[in-house]
Amino acid sequence: MQVENTTIAILGLGYVGLPLAVAFSKHHPTIGFDIKETRVDELKQGRDNTREVDEAALASADNLHFTCDEADLKAANVLIVTVPTPIDDHRQPDLTPLIKASELLGRVIKKGDVVIYESTVYPGATEEDCIPVVERVSGLKFNQDFFAGYSPERINPGDKDRPVTKIMKVTSGSTAEIADFVDRLYGRIIEAGTHKASSIKVAEASKIIENTQRDVNIALVNELSMIFSQMGIDTHDVIEAAATKWNFIKLQPGLVGGHCIGVDPYYLVHKSMAVGHIPDIIRTAREINDGMARFVATKLIKAMIANDQAIKGSNALVMGMTFKENCPDIRNTKVVDLVAELKSYGMHVDIHDPWVDPEELELEYGLSLTQDPAHGYYDVIVLAVAHENFRNLGEGVLEFGKNNATVLDMKKILRSDSSRIVGM
Repeated sequence: MQVENTTIAILGLGYVGLPLAVAFSKHHPTIGFDIKETRVDELKQGRDNTREVDEAALASADNLHFTCDEADLKAANVLIVTVPTPIDDHRQPDLTPLIKASELLGRVIKKGDVVIYESTVYPGATEEDCIPVVERVSGLKFNQDFFAGYSPERINPGDKDRPVTKIMKVTSGSTAEIADFVDRLYGRIIEAGTHKASSIKVAEASKIIENTQRDVNIALVNELSMIFSQMGIDTHDVIEAAATKWNFIKLQPGLVGGHCIGVDPYYLVHKSMAVGHIPDIIRTAREINDGMARFVATKLIKAMIANDQAIKGSNALVMGMTFKENCPDIRNTKVVDLVAELKSYGMHVDIHDPWVDPEELELEYGLSLTQDPAHGYYDVIVLAVAHENFRNLGEGVLEFGKNNATVLDMKKILRSDSSRIVGM
């Protein structure tokens, strides 16, 4: 297949799909598709509320057409799926967005087309769960009438130094020829280079273990934080000392949320159980990280008691609601769990985060934001997310609290030695 004669369609214009669409549009006619009309209208007006692509980049993407009309997808011969892969309330993989996208593909795909999945899944999901749906809806035969590839998304929301083009990309295909085609296609836009995996399942597995490995390592640090907390030792200080050795992996304790590390390991646990293996380490790591909000809240309550503060009826300010710093993404943020824990003690909790869309927070979690926290008002301040805005405030953060306020600095933003500042 010829890479040069390719028209590309991207299904899903979120944190993954939009930067990818903009990158491909520099080399190919590109169709950006999303089922949300408001998202498509916003992009047509040159605005991206995820802040991953700036207005200048959108304005210069002359080869990129945004649409929510699935009929427009028929003009493409390569269709790339970048929809979310969440978990349900029982922490089981929810393939609904992926299956619906596959049904859509089945309605628009033509003979000779290539579908490429980027959504993070367990090994086997592309060929065992998605492709049969495309076959059923289209009436076409896989690897005869149409072909498939898998190239797991690799983005780091909020990181302007490492956009999609500067992160090495894993590629794969359903045949040797298609694997070469997919690799060449991504090679045109990925400056950091590509790695062609030996199969789609290998590519799927490589993505799932990236985040699982990180989850397990963070769980170790979080458990160490629990241990050191009992000893009155600041874990951040311990890590700074340990990191002086060249091969120490420097990770910090804290809440583990987001749409990758906080979700992907559940997909591997699900598949592992399905093939008859109980993944003890992975499952335990998830339990530790999912329980961190309760540990953090308990740590704060103990500090308040030590400071002779009343707990019920106290006013708390939680600074930061996104799952990570310098990005507006609130998907699966564990700060929500922390807020719930504090409220369970009878505390009044205000949330301040200049990165978050108030309407999105209300819609997603039923919570409201405090745009301008009052100075000298709060009994408790929790620095939950290390936004640059908060780092720039420095010791000015303390001005939001009363003179005897307890401050939980989860991200080691403050350098004060005050006994009222509690670390992790």
